Amino acid sequence: MTATILVVEDVEMNLDLMVQLLEDHCTVVTAADGAAGLAAAARVRPDIILMDLSLPVLDGWEATRRLKADPELASIPVIALSAHAMAGDAEKARAAGCDEYLAKPLDEDQLFDRLRAFLGAGALDGEPAP
Repeated sequence: MTATILVVEDVEMNLDLMVQLLEDHCTVVTAADGAAGLAAAARVRPDIILMDLSLPVLDGWEATRRLKADPELASIPVIALSAHAMAGDAEKARAAGCDEYLAKPLDEDQLFDRLRAFLGAGALDGEPAP
């Protein structure tokens, strides 16, 4: 089964990079702000969400809080992404409901390790089944 990953990112270059990294391994759905991300999550029900924290309209912090407050969406894992990694941000992200925190620029191996940890072996195309 191929995983569906929702990428919520407002910087087009970063979004394009994420899509290029992921598209050969899973179904990728994108949103450019937190409000659009919430709508996409409700519509698509992704297996996992990669959420930038600095977003227009509705930031990633609040979008994650709302997602985790919705009983229909609360079980979807959220990996927070931030280019502004400051001391304590990982703890703040977890307090907002994020399941994991990764600093940008992303390390491709680390990203795929985290995705595998949440999705399980074989959830990403091109990987051996368990």
